[in-house]
Amino acid sequence: MINLSLLSVFIPTFFLVSLTPGMCMTLSMVLGMTVGVRRALWMMAGELVGVGLVAVSAGAGVATLMLRQPELFMAFKWLGGAYLAYLGIMMWRSRGRMAIPLEPSDSTAVSRTQLLTQGFVTAVANPKGWAFFIALLPPFLDASLPLASQLAILVAMILTLEFFCLLLYAGGGRTASHLLAKGGGVRLLNRIAGTLMIGVGVWLALG
Repeated sequence: MINLSLLSVFIPTFFLVSLTPGMCMTLSMVLGMTVGVRRALWMMAGELVGVGLVAVSAGAGVATLMLRQPELFMAFKWLGGAYLAYLGIMMWRSRGRMAIPLEPSDSTAVSRTQLLTQGFVTAVANPKGWAFFIALLPPFLDASLPLASQLAILVAMILTLEFFCLLLYAGGGRTASHLLAKGGGVRLLNRIAGTLMIGVGVWLALG
């Protein structure tokens, strides 16, 4: 059984991680604007499967990595932090795949399978997700307890928080549509998100 005091830290920590602007949340917001929240649920389903796969893989791998090669784990943290800072700079400049597009393309004809695939691929190929899980999961894993049961509980909580944040971004997509239609507004949002991402990268590397 996971300690309740750990959960009181785990839940707000991963809620803030999920809420941080990134590829998946930006994709959810853009799809909320273009295809609607209901159709965007298909992308969310694929994204949640991908996030679950990344979380389990990272958690299981880090458990061994921490015990056998702590120096390599620290190297992963520094590399992950540096890469997140780089992505933040690209977002601040409204460049790169993680930046909110200046003119979102019309994706109303996208099929359910395409949306599922897009969500899954975006989650699995997202280096931010791997970096976050590699850095943040180990402190919540107790070596004296079975790893599988701990991961099952923690991943279920992560997916619940992730889904809630995806819904927030998709729902906010329509509300922000007028602002996003203006080039200056998009650049401002990219700069805010980029600044947050740079801060997370520094925190990840030094934390």
